[in-house]
Amino acid sequence: MSRLLLVVPPLVGHINPLVGVAAELRRRGHQVAWAGHAEQIRALSGSDDPVYACPMPDVSRPPELTGPAAFRLLWRDLFVPLARTMAPGVRAALDGFRPDLVVSDQHALAGALVAEAAGVPWVTTVSTSAELVDPLAGMPKVAAWLRDLLGRLRAEIGDPGATGDPRFSPHGSLAFTSGVLVGDRPLPGPGIELVGPVVADRPEGDDFPWDRLATDLPLVLVSLGTANTDVGERFLREALTALGAARGRLAGVLADPGGLLAGTELPPNVLVRPRVPQLALLKRVSAVVSHGGHNTVCESLWHGVPLVVAPIRDDQPIVAGQVVEAGVGVRVRFGRVTASGLGAALETVLDPAAGHRAAAREAARALRAAGGAASAADHLERVAAVHAPAPATR
Repeated sequence: MSRLLLVVPPLVGHINPLVGVAAELRRRGHQVAWAGHAEQIRALSGSDDPVYACPMPDVSRPPELTGPAAFRLLWRDLFVPLARTMAPGVRAALDGFRPDLVVSDQHALAGALVAEAAGVPWVTTVSTSAELVDPLAGMPKVAAWLRDLLGRLRAEIGDPGATGDPRFSPHGSLAFTSGVLVGDRPLPGPGIELVGPVVADRPEGDDFPWDRLATDLPLVLVSLGTANTDVGERFLREALTALGAARGRLAGVLADPGGLLAGTELPPNVLVRPRVPQLALLKRVSAVVSHGGHNTVCESLWHGVPLVVAPIRDDQPIVAGQVVEAGVGVRVRFGRVTASGLGAALETVLDPAAGHRAAAREAARALRAAGGAASAADHLERVAAVHAPAPATR
């Protein structure tokens, strides 16, 4: 059996897929350890796997920043500093756990570069379909800037003599998505496996008031994820108004982790909760309103649920475009949509004649066929076997 070290950034959407993969690896008898934000990993994984704590940089992002400027800030002020601060923790994990294989999220670059420097094989995980297209194809100067930035980081914590993009391992990459969103575009490198989303049980709490949900109305889930509380108030209020106007026709659940709607009078057909059991709700909802986060999109489609996507930043506009292209949802403008516009978008995706519900059900079949955690574990076992040390001879 193999020993696998999972290296993750402090981002829920990047950790959750690997929680399911870790469970599958343990089920097969492998040993798993983690490196990253210890408290967050333990809370999300719900396991007793060893966790090697890595300090996290304190980074704030101006909410109004978009486009190339936002891309530069994301790499210069978040992912590269994160790699520097995580590197000592990853080295400690290599020394203490002695993994046969490192599995590194492509935005936790310390996993890839420290493993590279130590001569330990590593596999990249890709948490979003947006990373399988080239958002910099029309911005050669930004692309050159990123290559230089990654080259200087490699000289600091990786193998200065190595080449290639550290976001995609030469030993292979696991992308937690499928052709439903990627389409037939050429992939950005060899050895990329589309294993589909990993939708597995995870700790979600047991305090949700299920008895307060209207059982005879189509249910809508509204969620902007956990990283957008700085910009989400206006949108959540418009969504609340839209669902209130649909009283008698729709019911809604709004996730409000930042308490942005605290003190607001709520219509009787809407629940507002700081935390929601998303997977359990997705078994019951008829539509999802989302920021276009890849995990929420894939989990919705896994359950055959169409989407209204309102992308905010980062990879979300790309994912939102893929949702529309796949016919599984419609897109609205996050900063400008009104309650009436959001209500009209919901009517569209819920209308059987529009085809979004049928396309979402077809997407569910394709996503499930990709294999998820089982396919990811199969690939990791193959890579570990190729790089396993030869048995000692007498």
